[in-house]
Amino acid sequence: MQDKLIGRTPEIKVLKKALESHKAEFVSVIGRRRVGKTFLVKTICKDHIIFELTGTQNRPLEEQLLNFTQAFQIYFDNDLIVKPPTTWQEAFFMLVRYLEKHPSKKEKPVIFFDELPWLAIRKSGFLSALSFFWNSWAVNQHIVVVICGSAASWMIQKVVKHTGGLHNRITRRLHLEPFTLAETEQYLRANNHIKLNRYHILQLYMAMGGIPHYLKEIEVGKSATQNIAHICFSKTGILRNEFSELYAALFDHADNHVAIVRALAQKRQGMTRTELIKAAKLPNGGSVTKALEELNQSGFIDILYPFGKKKNNKLYRLTDEYSIFYLQFIEQNAEGGAAAWKHLSQTPEYKIWCGFAFENICLRHILQIKHALSIGGLYSIASSFLKKGTKTEKGAQIDLILDRKDQVINLFEVKFHNKPFLVSKAYAENLTNKIHVFEEVTKTRKHIFLTMIAAHGMTHNEHSLGLIDQVLTLDDLFGEVYEF
Repeated sequence: MQDKLIGRTPEIKVLKKALESHKAEFVSVIGRRRVGKTFLVKTICKDHIIFELTGTQNRPLEEQLLNFTQAFQIYFDNDLIVKPPTTWQEAFFMLVRYLEKHPSKKEKPVIFFDELPWLAIRKSGFLSALSFFWNSWAVNQHIVVVICGSAASWMIQKVVKHTGGLHNRITRRLHLEPFTLAETEQYLRANNHIKLNRYHILQLYMAMGGIPHYLKEIEVGKSATQNIAHICFSKTGILRNEFSELYAALFDHADNHVAIVRALAQKRQGMTRTELIKAAKLPNGGSVTKALEELNQSGFIDILYPFGKKKNNKLYRLTDEYSIFYLQFIEQNAEGGAAAWKHLSQTPEYKIWCGFAFENICLRHILQIKHALSIGGLYSIASSFLKKGTKTEKGAQIDLILDRKDQVINLFEVKFHNKPFLVSKAYAENLTNKIHVFEEVTKTRKHIFLTMIAAHGMTHNEHSLGLIDQVLTLDDLFGEVYEF
């Protein structure tokens, strides 16, 4: 049974507008590996696709052109033996000639090129042929051309920001993100018939993120612990060795990308460029800049700016849930099989790690946090704050801050517990110190709200009264909020 399309409300709207418009449309769809790009396009455009070609990784031009020939014969029901073209210019000419002789009866036909970076290998001539195809023929037709690729940075630099024949030709852009917590819950219920509570879903999300291809492996009748044990640690689990394939499939010279990811995994609060280069043992130059840009555009790392600091003080932070989980637990323990995770999940190490992972998920759900605070439409900047302590002065660290345009700053305290959090006297004093240090260092005149995000809420007592202004729970992170 085919999966049901979950979420993707803004993206569906864009694709449908392309199908309904009265002009030619050139649509680019970008998103990391296994995030559901192809499924989205095929689901929404299934009654319109008249030709589809998918690139094959690390295969020569001759083989890609042979694949084109086979797709040509399949889609156009051509019983004649067609000689494979020798260039992409010739291939597109074949396509145009057939479509002009046999106009599609579909209301607005779609031509779909999937995994474009694998088609447009170096010296293949694919992009120049595609640009000629669009500029000389397709732009004057009632048609939609959809291009799709997992290498997000490649798609942005080579197509969206193309300086040649494709310059400014893209009419609509989609950047598919991993599922949110809300979409993950909907997916599991609709496609796997799984009705785990939100605490279990959170644990699954912390291990594998919102990647549909990973989530489809979750089995009904098993707890989060059991599913993680099987998917990530058993010999047949798809995530046991996914890390070794993930970056190589997306980036050329992926060694730099992996070195950066491994270095960032060692410092959860993030690193400056200087710290990162030293930790990753990489030369300071353009190759690192390119790798950082590609990792950021593909959604593996985020850039966070310390409060009030300039752009050259930015912090790079690893935010891909699976990569973090793999490097922390799977890599060193996979040989132990599923039983290894059943032990590790009960250790203090895992409980401490959960606190960091929960912070990471909060950073991924800023839209949901703002909605819960009733400031969804208010402009704000997310940042962090760190003041190192000395022998005479106390320090403070705040991992998430929202600096709002209504003269308010939210300082967030994020706590992961399996029961309501209780503020002790000592903890309250620590929070009071954080606020004091922040005000002293930043000299801000804005009003400060201290906001607690606790998975199961908080038990109010005399220590929290007058200190914590608002409490958000796991249910708030599961809010269904979209940014159009």
